[in-house]
Amino acid sequence: MGGLLSCFSPEEEVKRRRPPPPSLRRGRSTAPAGGGLAAELASAVGSSNRWGKIRSSRKDRLEEALIQEGAIAALLLGGQNGGGGPGPAFDRSSSLRYPVPSQSTKRQNGLPRSSSSRARSLTDPVLQPQQLVNQELSVHDLETNHFVLVHGGGFGAWCWYKTISLLEESGFNVNAIDLTGSGIHSFDTNNITSLSEYVKPLVEFLGKLGDGEKVILVGHDFGGSCISYAMEEFPSKVAKAVFICATMPKSGQSTLDVISQQAGGNGLMQQAQIFLYANGNERPPTAIDLNKSLLKDILFNQSPSKDVVLASVSMRPIPFAPVLEKLSLSDTKYGSVRRFYIEAPEDNAIPLPLQQSMIESSTPERVFRMKGADHSPFFSKPQALHKILVEIAKIPPITDA
Repeated sequence: MGGLLSCFSPEEEVKRRRPPPPSLRRGRSTAPAGGGLAAELASAVGSSNRWGKIRSSRKDRLEEALIQEGAIAALLLGGQNGGGGPGPAFDRSSSLRYPVPSQSTKRQNGLPRSSSSRARSLTDPVLQPQQLVNQELSVHDLETNHFVLVHGGGFGAWCWYKTISLLEESGFNVNAIDLTGSGIHSFDTNNITSLSEYVKPLVEFLGKLGDGEKVILVGHDFGGSCISYAMEEFPSKVAKAVFICATMPKSGQSTLDVISQQAGGNGLMQQAQIFLYANGNERPPTAIDLNKSLLKDILFNQSPSKDVVLASVSMRPIPFAPVLEKLSLSDTKYGSVRRFYIEAPEDNAIPLPLQQSMIESSTPERVFRMKGADHSPFFSKPQALHKILVEIAKIPPITDA
């Protein structure tokens, strides 16, 4: 998202590519084919069998393999929903679950670890449950224990698999939403013509919440603009809003306006952009794709290689019309929701100076920073992100004096 303004610059050569014919477009817009993922899943299972024969000091890696398998299995199951109609939101109740281990098992195995094969960074330590939620404070005593996770441009609900697992193990209720044309939602990205159409799955989910029920909305990347739209529509149902290295527009701004504040543009992002013209080259772009060979440098420069592979086979084009749409945000609705921002210093897509510019322009209640996090902290710093999200959940509601 960091270099979208390049498409309006005469000095930049715009890469054009005609979209595939309708007969092939469905395969492009649906979730990734299951063959490669099935092979990876089989490999993970085989590896877990071998790990059982090794010293007990390596048993904690098994739980992480199960997390990986759960994410891949969810993708495979979701891929079977392809067809004419849109797929359902990624509801954890329909995906694979693993029971919370007993206290004795926790002492033996600890919490699931990151999928990185390298030594764990001291900035993302493994945290015990009692470090996340005080023993005197039950998640059921919080203002809300319900998180709703909204992915960024090109991503899907699949990107939150580590965050979902960690939050659920701490007792929280979690839903990750696939926006229109994203993840396993089968709609053709090129046919999305408005922001309201793009965020429709999120709006429908919030609309079905019961009276008095509130959630913590979490948006990443372009998902920041999406949760802003939802905050204006359902302010009474959003207890807190969390922006993770995300766009945070003011009223009257589009996502493109926000990104354009970046001085000098983002050369790496401009190189990666591939504009799709489903309505012909003489018409505006309908979607933006990214060069898969540059994904790691832009979005995952601190992330484990397994997660980079998962993203490379799962990411889909970003609809262009919603990026151009200006938001109308009021003080009485959007402005009534408590906002929190989480900075990612190693972000190459929305660099730290741009994050800080948005924070200064529209100051949130609190700002957090994850040292060493890239644009995808749910991959690069899952434990640190989890700790911050729980800390935000524990902040008590503001009461009238």
